[in-house]
Amino acid sequence: MRSKVYLISAAAALGGLLFGFDIAVINGALVFLRKQFQLSDLQTEVAASSLLLGCVFGASLAGTLSDRFGRKRILLWAASLFLVSSIGAALPRNLSEFTAARLLGGVAIGMESMLSPLYVAEISPARIRGRLVALNQLAIVVGILCAYLISWLLAGLGDASWRWMFASAVLPSLLFLISFVRCPETPRWLIQKGEIAEARSVLTRVGTDGDIDVQIREIQEAIASEQGSLAELFQPSLRRPLIIAVALAVLQQVTGINTILFYGSLIFTEKVASQTAASALWANVMIGFVNLASTVVALAIIDRIGRKPLLMLAAGGMAITEFLLGLLFWLDPGAAIPILCLVLACVAFFAVGLGPGVWVMMSELFPTRIRGRAMSIATISLWIACLALTFTFLSLARAITVTGAFWTYATMCVLTFLFVWKLTPETKGKTLEEIERGWASPSVTVPTTPV
Repeated sequence: MRSKVYLISAAAALGGLLFGFDIAVINGALVFLRKQFQLSDLQTEVAASSLLLGCVFGASLAGTLSDRFGRKRILLWAASLFLVSSIGAALPRNLSEFTAARLLGGVAIGMESMLSPLYVAEISPARIRGRLVALNQLAIVVGILCAYLISWLLAGLGDASWRWMFASAVLPSLLFLISFVRCPETPRWLIQKGEIAEARSVLTRVGTDGDIDVQIREIQEAIASEQGSLAELFQPSLRRPLIIAVALAVLQQVTGINTILFYGSLIFTEKVASQTAASALWANVMIGFVNLASTVVALAIIDRIGRKPLLMLAAGGMAITEFLLGLLFWLDPGAAIPILCLVLACVAFFAVGLGPGVWVMMSELFPTRIRGRAMSIATISLWIACLALTFTFLSLARAITVTGAFWTYATMCVLTFLFVWKLTPETKGKTLEEIERGWASPSVTVPTTPV
């Protein structure tokens, strides 16, 4: 039974891999796309950020659509959009056609970013739920690494290599679509729709913990407790966690990490002296490996060290590395090796703290009855911030130089450190009920009683 639920979760995690691949493949492709279509800085920003605009729409629609049609059906729609977008992004004749194809891919990513973790959480037995949900985060960083590797390998095909970079996503898109067709709908959604017999069959298939009838009753009770309204989020007891969740989501992005993940190849080819496209794409591969390794470390230590220390470590480390990056671009823009080392350190700090930590915090700050709606608001805020960052980087670098841009992001990292230190509670070792009681208390301090 356990092998079945691992296979089902792995199939769902393929959506995370496509998520990572699609957001990262633009990094290597931009060098060639910009040259072939003779793109200005503004047009390049449009090309890079069109995916993220789709993410905002996809994240906005995912909750409502999945509640109506089911988690599985909407994830299959997302898989189909991934496939169409991969083909469309490989065949455009102009920037408008490319932007439309990437917009579709963004809708798929926005849906996947909310629904893959939700699907796995609802399908998994409690005893292994944490590790299975973590598969999605691992799949995302593996997808980023795959995008960088494939871009580097295909760069030798010349100016049209960017088309093959996007076309290469067709294979994992098909694999996701075909493998997920055989996966079941989640028991929780089936019970919510009154399909108890089908839910019982799924619970039997995935090897649920304990008595199935008890599990069904617990799911029914949980559903009954999740009837909080959107207006509840703005009541005094929940206003602060909402502000913290949205602020963390926005701060995660404005610290500047996606300037590296999206524009890394352009930074190395256009801002670092004497760097070729091949060397820039190989630097991306190194970034992908560091990102993956640091994410694995984060997943191993976040429950031992805690959320708050890791968030502060990440913000402080990124502030230092981004300040030094700006200084190097000012004093010696040809210092390729020191610049690469600082970029790798910046990515490592982010991946070990702000990357997974913000998502964990957002999922723990709210009571069960309102968590879905709150997570939706925070996730949409994150994508909007990511869109704003990506759409403005080249213009900002042109207006105040690359040094000024990185020093701006370093300042945001300092603000993130202060926000986490002064205003963000530690949620490690506390039940969701303890956290909720903490918001309701006059001191608004989360209690420290361990589980």
